[in-house]
Amino acid sequence: MLELSTLEKAKLWLQESFDKETRDAVQLLIESNSPDLEDSFYRPLEFGTGGMRGVMGVGTNRLNKYTLGQATQGLANYMISQFPDEQISVAIAYDVRNNSKEFGKIVADVFTANGIKVLLFKNHRPTPELSFTVRDKKCHGGIVLTASHNPPEYNGYKVYWNDGAQIVPPHDEAIIREVYSVKFDEIKFSGNDDLIEWIGDEQDDVYIDACIANSTYLDVGKGNLNIVFTSIHGTTYATVPKALEKAGFKKIDLVKEQMIPSGNFPTVASPNPEEPAALEMAMDLAKITNADIVIGTDPDGDRLGIAVRNLAGEIQLLNGNQCNTILTYYILEQWKKQGKITGKEFIGSTIVTSDIFFDIAQKFDVDCKVGLTGFKWIGKMIRDFEGEEKFVCGGEESFGFMTGDFVRDKDSCGSIVLACEIAAWCKANGKTMYEYLIEIYQETGMYYEGLINIVRKGREGAVEIENMMKRFRENPPKEIAGSSVAEVKDFKEQTNFIVAENRKAVMDDIPKSNVLIYYTADGTKVCVRPSGTEPKIKFYVSVKTQLSSKEDFEPTLAKLEQKIEAVRRDLELG
Repeated sequence: MLELSTLEKAKLWLQESFDKETRDAVQLLIESNSPDLEDSFYRPLEFGTGGMRGVMGVGTNRLNKYTLGQATQGLANYMISQFPDEQISVAIAYDVRNNSKEFGKIVADVFTANGIKVLLFKNHRPTPELSFTVRDKKCHGGIVLTASHNPPEYNGYKVYWNDGAQIVPPHDEAIIREVYSVKFDEIKFSGNDDLIEWIGDEQDDVYIDACIANSTYLDVGKGNLNIVFTSIHGTTYATVPKALEKAGFKKIDLVKEQMIPSGNFPTVASPNPEEPAALEMAMDLAKITNADIVIGTDPDGDRLGIAVRNLAGEIQLLNGNQCNTILTYYILEQWKKQGKITGKEFIGSTIVTSDIFFDIAQKFDVDCKVGLTGFKWIGKMIRDFEGEEKFVCGGEESFGFMTGDFVRDKDSCGSIVLACEIAAWCKANGKTMYEYLIEIYQETGMYYEGLINIVRKGREGAVEIENMMKRFRENPPKEIAGSSVAEVKDFKEQTNFIVAENRKAVMDDIPKSNVLIYYTADGTKVCVRPSGTEPKIKFYVSVKTQLSSKEDFEPTLAKLEQKIEAVRRDLELG
């Protein structure tokens, strides 16, 4: 079968099965010979193992009524096959992004047109609340319309199964096949509003209560902690301040300009709490209020950034691994004091996350299970070991964490309540969270991480990223930052090459993924992975050493930072 040209693909969207607004927009792209035409139609927007994310607009490679409709029709077809003779129900949430609310109703209409009941949030709500609601309301699945922290022109569609976690094998591949088998003229858009149940504030209260119940251990110094919080124009304006107040915190200052929900994110270049610039307004407010802790969340409220006072007394953003180190260590400390550790508990992590979590798990006699990047794999761990082992908490380096299993995705609300409890406990004991982190490093060894992103946009960029992965796979470095490469883990080939033995071991306990990890003799770890949601290739670098005292922290940190720069130079990463 001949491959259609981009122009021929575009002309198919001029047929009567597409609405007039869409036809007019496509016609304009064709007539103006717009450079956007190629990128809009050269491929279908990828429906991956968790859903899809892309730039909004007309075309097969854009997020719009028809690509959303195709995904939803395919999912509906699959759910009907999986749950025969049942009244299927699906919960739908959406974040603050432009068109999210409208997209949410389009998705709801396709489901109800297929006889599926929909529980639809009346207004913006965080992704973790959707995950919680799927289980709380005993739904068969869930959808959230979000593009996380991508730029404003993006939106997305994430799919959850009946356990409240994102879809994983075997459902993911089966759903993908169903989605791609749907033709645009087969989508049922004529919804039935009688099958929609609207949900709102009453569900927030149930969710917030669960966050507090799963994230609090001590009531120490909460009234004396100075907090600055910003939702960065995202969904957590509706949940986090209420949760903090209900948990007993009294001094909460909000960045009011950023508590206004907006898909344009007008006060930041990027609504990503991983970046210090996104928390700049919050940090400025912290100087005025003398805050102990600054917290920000991304648009759909699953990621959180935490900034605390460093040794110089200045507010400093912690990286994702540092945040998760503090939260995990504290939780396990409390579990141990309460006698809750029996040897059948585990924490969850990912292959790109710091290996410090193995050390923490060993210290507290729990298991550390590791999956591929993404919280859906931690959700799968919980499901796979339910009834056999107790899940305590889990995190990944990209500023995501979850406490307990009441939510099956990363959850900023519960994590924020926990982080503020730790900050209050530290302050009551005459130290900061930063000093608590240093104490942990003295116990486990000091780890430091750096993330290097190389952005390559469009069709040519995708090819360049593919070629980079090929080069690193076929020609792995023999030495990195002065230390010889001891192991090469290839998750696509599912092999672990042990250099000293010139031997490849099979590594089939984790599903295949296009990821490489190099370990050097001195414990440096470099993970190479193309992003699944953005046009970039990521290099996760982790270095480690021993830390003997608080006084040695600053010089030790400087040495580790220099080592990460040496890794950047050796791998020619710019």
